[in-house]
Amino acid sequence: MRVLMPVPDHDFDVTEVAVPWRILTNAGHEVVFTTERAGTVPAADPRLLTGVIFGQLGAEAEPRTFYQQLTGTPEFTATVSWSEVDVDDFDGLLLPGGHAPGMRQYLGSETLQRQVARFWTLGRPVGAICHGVLVLARSEDPATGRSVLAQRRTTCLPKYMERIAYFSTAWRLGRYYRTYPAYVEDEVRAALENPDNQFQRGPLELTRRGTATDDTPAFIVEDRNYLSARWPGDAYLFGRRYLALLEGAER
Repeated sequence: MRVLMPVPDHDFDVTEVAVPWRILTNAGHEVVFTTERAGTVPAADPRLLTGVIFGQLGAEAEPRTFYQQLTGTPEFTATVSWSEVDVDDFDGLLLPGGHAPGMRQYLGSETLQRQVARFWTLGRPVGAICHGVLVLARSEDPATGRSVLAQRRTTCLPKYMERIAYFSTAWRLGRYYRTYPAYVEDEVRAALENPDNQFQRGPLELTRRGTATDDTPAFIVEDRNYLSARWPGDAYLFGRRYLALLEGAER
């Protein structure tokens, strides 16, 4: 099966891209990367490869290894453009996140939002993690004029995580952890018809991350063909559940 994964030119999250890519390709599926301009070779947020501050807060070793494997693949170096891709040709859509400034190219693209809205109408599996949920919140259902998420249950990067990351690093990195003036959770909740019932923040978690063998700290929300997760610490569970959703749709 073929899964479409849009990314910006730079600054996407290492773990949220590389872990689902590795899980899907290990299962024999194809991931097609798409950027604003065809042929762009994208790059992850470099701070996540070396450590955001004092060598801490970056990606874990295994996702960094997956990312290095990914950068050497044909699908990563021969991207297609957001405007030219035919969404009908894909079985699934994955929207990763990231918080560095380069993400605005992806999160704010009206072209990408129109393509995402077109894919949404197909009823095929859609997954979004962290800031990636913003793409869906901003994508308008042409039939209703509202966000495609308006009647779905979802999670995203919780406000408490975004606030803690920002206030603990702003003295050194400025607004690195604040992509937009509004918090991700606030914008996603505003897109929902009944946010108090539809939005799920998940259990409080500050440092522990899920791994290939331990989902204890991880959290996802599944609503029919739509799967969402909060942050890189959910990426392994998110990738495995998305794989199950994709293969379930195939049957």
